Amino acid sequence: MNTLDLIIFAFFTVGIVVVGCSFFQKKRTTDELTAAGRSLPGWVVGMSIFATYVSSISYLANPGKSYMSDWNAFVFSLSIPIASYFAAKYFVPFYRSLGSVSAYSYLETRFGPWARVYASTCYLLTQLARTGAILYLLALPMNQLLGWDMKAIIACTSLLILVYALAGGIKAVIWTEAIQGFILIAGALVCLGVLLFSMPEGPKQFVDIAIQNHKFSLGSFGASLSDSTFWVCLIYGVFINLQNYGIDQNYVQRYLTAKDTKSAKFSALFGGYLYIPVSAVFFLIGTALYTFYKVQPDLLPSGVTGDAVFPHFIVHQLPHGLIGLLIASIFAAGMSTVATSITSSSTILLTDYYRRFFRRNADERQSVRMIYLFNVLVTLLGCLVAFAFLQVSSALDAWWALSSIFSGGMLGLFLLGYICKKARNVDAILGTVCGVIVIAWMSLSPLFFTQGSYLSEFRSPLHANLTIVIGTVVIFLVGFLLAGRHKAQKVS
Repeated sequence: MNTLDLIIFAFFTVGIVVVGCSFFQKKRTTDELTAAGRSLPGWVVGMSIFATYVSSISYLANPGKSYMSDWNAFVFSLSIPIASYFAAKYFVPFYRSLGSVSAYSYLETRFGPWARVYASTCYLLTQLARTGAILYLLALPMNQLLGWDMKAIIACTSLLILVYALAGGIKAVIWTEAIQGFILIAGALVCLGVLLFSMPEGPKQFVDIAIQNHKFSLGSFGASLSDSTFWVCLIYGVFINLQNYGIDQNYVQRYLTAKDTKSAKFSALFGGYLYIPVSAVFFLIGTALYTFYKVQPDLLPSGVTGDAVFPHFIVHQLPHGLIGLLIASIFAAGMSTVATSITSSSTILLTDYYRRFFRRNADERQSVRMIYLFNVLVTLLGCLVAFAFLQVSSALDAWWALSSIFSGGMLGLFLLGYICKKARNVDAILGTVCGVIVIAWMSLSPLFFTQGSYLSEFRSPLHANLTIVIGTVVIFLVGFLLAGRHKAQKVS
C-alpha cells in the first residue's frame, strides 16, 4: 500500500477505535451499556440507523449487483419510506412505553416465553448471517490492496470492532456510527465523481451506454412470482423493512437511546430516508463501473467480477490518497453495522436468556461481565460465518436468502399480538408452526427437488425472497383466523 493511502486509512480507522474507546468508564451500569442512559440526540441516533443500513453489503454488494445486472435491487430501498412511517407513528411510541430494552419481551407478555425465545433466536441467527456477510465484504478490498489472507483480515477487523464495542458500549457504537456515516457518504460521492469523469468521453458517455444496455431497469413489472421482478423486490423490501423497524433489536434498541420520544421518531425517519439517495449512489457506482470497463475492457482482468469489481477499481484506478479514503469509508460502513450486531445481539443474550432463564437476580457486576463475554462470543461466531461466505459468488443474494429464512416470519407473530387482541397462546403456536413449515418448504425444496427430477412438482415455484413474505402472512393469518373462530364459537 502506498504510504499516503496507509496514513489516511490508519488515521480514519484508528481514529474511530479511539473515539469509541473514549466512552469507556470504570463504573457502568447495564442501562448505560445497552441504552446509553437514554440521553442521545435524535440526529445522532438517526445517523446511527442510517450507518447500520449502509454496511459493506450496500457499499460493495450493491455496486456488484448493478454492475452484473441492473437496478432491480434498488427497489428494496424504495420500500423504506413505508417502514419509516410506521416506525415513527406506531413502533417508536410503543417500544418506549414498554420500559424493556429487549424488542422481544412484549411477545412473552402476549404469548409466553416460547414466543420470546423463538423471535430472539431468529434475530440472533439473522445477525450472525449479516455479520458474516459484512466481514467477508470488508476483507475483499484489503485482500486486493495488500494481498493479505482473507481469513486473517476478517479476524483482525473483528478484533478492532470488538475493542471499542467492549470499551464504550452502545453509546460508543452509536456515536462512532454517526461519524462513520459522514465518512462513507463522502467516500461514495468522491468515487462516483471519479468514475464519471474517467470515461473517455465524459459523463454523457456513461449515460448513453447505460441506457443502451438497460442498466437503469428496475426489473420486470410482470406478475411472475418466481423471478426477481419489481413487485417481488418491492414486497420483499416492505416486509423486511417492517421487520427491521418493527421488531429488529438493532433498531428498537436505538429508539430507546434517544433522549425523548420526539427525538426517537425523528431518528427513525431521518435514518431511513437518508438511505434512499445514498443507496442510489451505490447503484450508480455499479453502473458506472460497467460502462467504464465496457469501453476499456483491457483494464479488467478475466475472473474479476461481481462483488470484486469495485475493490479492483479502487485499488488500480483511483489516485493515491483517494484509495486510502475509499478503503477507510468501506471499513467505516462495515465496522458500524458489525458493531451494531455485536452489541445488540449481546443485549438479547443478556436480557432474553441469561437474566430470563439462568440468573434472574443477577446484579450489575455480573450482568456487565456477561455482556463482555457475549460480545466476544458473537464476534467469534461472526468470524466463522464470514469464513463460510468465502464460498459464495454474490454476498447480496446469499444475505437476502439467509435473512428471509432466518427471519422465521417473526414479524407475523408480532403483528398477531399487536393487532389481534383476541389471539390466544394456542393460536400463536399453531400459526408459527404453520409458518415454519412453509418457510422450510420454500427454503429446502429447491435443494431436494431439483428441476426435472421425479418429485420436481413439490419444488417451491416462488422466488426465495418471498420466503419472509409468505412465512409472515401465514403466521398472522392462521393465528388471526383461529382467534376469530374461537370468538365465534364462544358467542354461539
